[in-house]
Amino acid sequence: MMGYAFNQTRRAFLATRLRFATTHWSRFAGLMGVSAQRFSSGQGLWILPSRGVHTLAMRFPIDVLYLDKAKMVIHMEQTCSPGGLRPLKCRQRLCWSCPRKSCKTAARRWATRL
Repeated sequence: MMGYAFNQTRRAFLATRLRFATTHWSRFAGLMGVSAQRFSSGQGLWILPSRGVHTLAMRFPIDVLYLDKAKMVIHMEQTCSPGGLRPLKCRQRLCWSCPRKSCKTAARRWATRL
């Protein structure tokens, strides 16, 4: 399934080629084995539900936005290196993974609603 991510606060598209990870397997697999060229600007991975993100078996760094159930940004991790685990957030309900350096333009303040 493909979709898009729209920043309602700034009235701008963040991703026009957004994949959804909604099953146990698709959330686990995430971006494992995907090349940086296949996950470039304008793309994203919406992980729902999610309390945390891993970068195991990934080949490139990513940015991650943590959102609450109202789709408000509550935390941002920039340039997450491959091969690690990201922090768990209690209020988090979903994550949006995007190409490196995309968070800066996606959510400049915490009150951003996607």
